[in-house]
Amino acid sequence: MDMSAGNRKGLSLFALIMIGIGSIFGSGWLFGAGTAAQVAGPAALAAWVIGAVFIGMIAMSYAEVGAAYPIPGGMARYGHISHGPVLGFITGWAVWIAVASLIPIELIAATQYMSSWSFGWAKDLVDAQTHQLTAFGMGVALVLTVLLWLSCYWSVQLLAKINSLLTLVKFAIPVLAVAALVASGFHTENFSAHGGFAPNGWTAVLTAVTTSGVVFAFNGFQAVVNLGGAARNPGRAIPVALVGALSLGLVIYLALQAAFLGAVPPEHLAEAGGWAGVNFNSPFAELAQLLMIHWVVVMLQFGAFISPAGSNIANVASAAYMVQNLSETGFFPKKLKETHPVYGTARPAMWTNLGFSVLLLVTVGHSWKTLAPIISAAMVISYLIGPVAVGVFRRTKPDLPRPFRLPFARVLCPLTFVFAACALYWSKWPNTGIVTALTLVAAPVAAVVLTRKGRRGLTGQFAPAWWMVGFLGTLSLLSYLGSTEFGGTGRIPGGVDIALVAVAALGHYHWAVHAGVRAHRAGLPGPDPVLDGDTASGEPRATGQRERELSHA
Repeated sequence: MDMSAGNRKGLSLFALIMIGIGSIFGSGWLFGAGTAAQVAGPAALAAWVIGAVFIGMIAMSYAEVGAAYPIPGGMARYGHISHGPVLGFITGWAVWIAVASLIPIELIAATQYMSSWSFGWAKDLVDAQTHQLTAFGMGVALVLTVLLWLSCYWSVQLLAKINSLLTLVKFAIPVLAVAALVASGFHTENFSAHGGFAPNGWTAVLTAVTTSGVVFAFNGFQAVVNLGGAARNPGRAIPVALVGALSLGLVIYLALQAAFLGAVPPEHLAEAGGWAGVNFNSPFAELAQLLMIHWVVVMLQFGAFISPAGSNIANVASAAYMVQNLSETGFFPKKLKETHPVYGTARPAMWTNLGFSVLLLVTVGHSWKTLAPIISAAMVISYLIGPVAVGVFRRTKPDLPRPFRLPFARVLCPLTFVFAACALYWSKWPNTGIVTALTLVAAPVAAVVLTRKGRRGLTGQFAPAWWMVGFLGTLSLLSYLGSTEFGGTGRIPGGVDIALVAVAALGHYHWAVHAGVRAHRAGLPGPDPVLDGDTASGEPRATGQRERELSHA
């Protein structure tokens, strides 16, 4: 992974912003407003603001780390740099699962929107009773996955050119959809009827943040961090692109949510028995059909291909970089880090991600609404290392060049970690248990790999990673015992459960930072990619003397 300026592909700031916006406006806008309204009613507007604040805090911690370590796909490496190989593999594994899972879900979204077409065969894509893809629908989604995967097969520069064009087109579609829906008739009474502004309570608003596609939608910021290493000036480009993409994303998502809430005919809302009964396979397209705005229906059906296509260009590239990084650290086969000598793309890694996408699609990928909450919870886990890494590097690498420095990091980093823990809890049981199991399966794999490499002292190797195991185990237990509003058994009452999550998160954050400092004193992270290493050749320029000095500090 070459971080030298001369070897970067040279993405411009504009191209990086377009990648961020393109990733944010994927399938999230096609389904997020409808799903959030079903869960939280008109208070879904608040869910988008909460989600944007949460993701913004996460993004700024990654802006500092990403600008300091402009490694393509770096989110899969930061845990290794901060705590050593075991935690690096666990967090890298979590990030890879979260990003690679985005590839099939985008095409599931496109297929579900195809069911709104007037052709007879299109009606067979989704089961009318279960609202899930039929076998025929999964076949179509599989074909689309392969075709769109091929669009990223050649080069990063081609990625930037295609994505910038697609982003400009698909940005216009939701804007036009908002204008058309508002013009068709905006029913302000929808915001207070059928239970008021928050018909299911504010607990449902918090749940909507992670289960209704809010976190899923804003997760596009990862593409900026993971591809920012290929920018001409990562230190400036990464934070600017993050702020620009997230700010614009919030404005458009609020407009989409408000337009959806106001455009639903009051008689349809009454017939459905309130917002919980408003269930569309293709929310905006079916709403436009209901309002007989036919040109909007056609535009949305076109947008259902453009939006996932643009997002998947960045998703395929990001996931490939992550496989390369895991291969770089020795936990994935070395062959997977190979890059095509002509096109510069990581083709073995891309094949790996295609295989994972197909597996996810045929096993659990039966609908966007089913898969999005699990992927969102996995994303939250992948966010944890950002604020922790900032805390560790501030104490262990004071001389690290930081083109962007997070202000008030001592307060914001633990607060961000607590917010992430709450978001994971809001994703509800059993989703918390599922993603915990998927993440921690990496621990025994790490033990096997290190043993086969002849590494001794596994106890010392695992020491910096126990905080993650303890954190996920504690959150899963609290989720299971917590209030029924968040899917738990109700043994811990509402309010008390959130307080316990916050306290547990704060304790685990300080444990994590302390573990990272001790890992550096023991020299576990190895040569620093910026201060000590030559990432172009893969050989260290220094012998890790800084780590030995830290061990005596």
